[in-house]
Amino acid sequence: MKQEKLIFIYPKLFTFIRTEIKILENDYKVISINQNWSNKIFLPLNFIIQLFFLIINFYNSKIILISFGGYWSFLPSLFGRIFNKKVAIVVHGTDCVSFPEINYGNLRNPFMSWFIKKSYQFSNIILPVSDSLVYTENNYYSDKILKFGYTYHLRNIKTPYKVIPNGIIVDDWQINCNEKETNSFITVMTDDQIKRKGGDLIIEAAKELSHCTFYFAGTNCFYSQDNLPENIIFLGRLSPYDLNNYYNKTKFYLQLSNFEGFGVAICEAMLCECIPIVSNVNFLPEIIGNSGFILNKRNKNMLVDLIHKALSSNTEKLSKLSRDRIKKEFHVSKRKEMLISTLKDLK
Repeated sequence: MKQEKLIFIYPKLFTFIRTEIKILENDYKVISINQNWSNKIFLPLNFIIQLFFLIINFYNSKIILISFGGYWSFLPSLFGRIFNKKVAIVVHGTDCVSFPEINYGNLRNPFMSWFIKKSYQFSNIILPVSDSLVYTENNYYSDKILKFGYTYHLRNIKTPYKVIPNGIIVDDWQINCNEKETNSFITVMTDDQIKRKGGDLIIEAAKELSHCTFYFAGTNCFYSQDNLPENIIFLGRLSPYDLNNYYNKTKFYLQLSNFEGFGVAICEAMLCECIPIVSNVNFLPEIIGNSGFILNKRNKNMLVDLIHKALSSNTEKLSKLSRDRIKKEFHVSKRKEMLISTLKDLK
C-alpha cells in the first residue's frame, strides 16, 4: 500500500525529533529538511530554502506536521491555510512562554512572537506535550503568582488543541546495574540551561550535603572553581550509552526547573530506576506521580530538607515505582497511537 506523504518541519534535529520521525514512518512517507534556525544571520537564507522545499514537496502532501512554533513554522502554516492543506503544530515549551526573569522563552521576542502567533492561527490544530503549555500558574520561582502558556501570552488564539504527552522509547533505557551508589544524585542540563533548570540551586544545596555526590551531565563547569564544593562532578556531554550507565549507578534524579514543558530526561532516568525530585512547575508533578518528591518553592533550605527526606525513604520501592510509571503512562506507543489517530482525523 502506497504511503501518504507528510511534510515534517522542525528547527533542529533533536533526539526527540528523531523519535517522532520513527513514530511517523510506519504510517507516512515523511518528507523533511534538516535546517538549523538558531543563527539569525541565516534567517533570510533559511526562509528561501524552506520556500523552495515547500514548493517542490507541497503538491503531493496533504498533511504538514510542525514541531515547535517559530520562524520555521510560519511559511508551512501559511501555505496550509492558502492551499487548504491540513496543518498540525506540536508545541514543546519555549514556544509557549515569556519568562524574562530567567531569560527564557521565545515569546519574549516581539518579532518571533508575531511569527509564532500567526503560525498557531493558521494551523488546524495545536498539539501541546502537556496541558501546562496552554495555561499554567505557580509561585515556585517567587512569592508572586507567575502565569504562562500560549493562551496567556498570545491572545485570540481560536485554534483547537489536543494534549499528546511525549513518548519514551522504553527499550533505549535499560537497567544494567544491580547496586546504585549511596547518596548519589544526577541532573542533566547544558551550559545555557543552568538558570532555567535550577543548577545554581543544586550547587548551593550541595554545600550543605557533603555526604552526597551530585553529577551534572551535559555541562563541563559553569561555576567558579573557588565556590565549587568537592561533591559536585561535571560529566560533560555524554553519549546515550554513557548516560544510561550513569543513570544506573545513581539513586536520585534532580529536575528543579523554573519552567519545563515536559521533561524527557526525567523519564529516561526514571526508566533506569532513579527516584525523581522535581520542582512544582508545569507537568513535572504529573510525570512522577507518587514515585518521588516535589519541591514547592525555589529555596535552598527546603531543598536540603527534601533531600534528607528522600534519603530516608523506602528507596527500593520508589525505584520500582519510577520505572513502572514511565512504562505505563509515557510509553512511545501511547504517543504514536494518539498522534497518528489525530493526524488521520484531520482529513
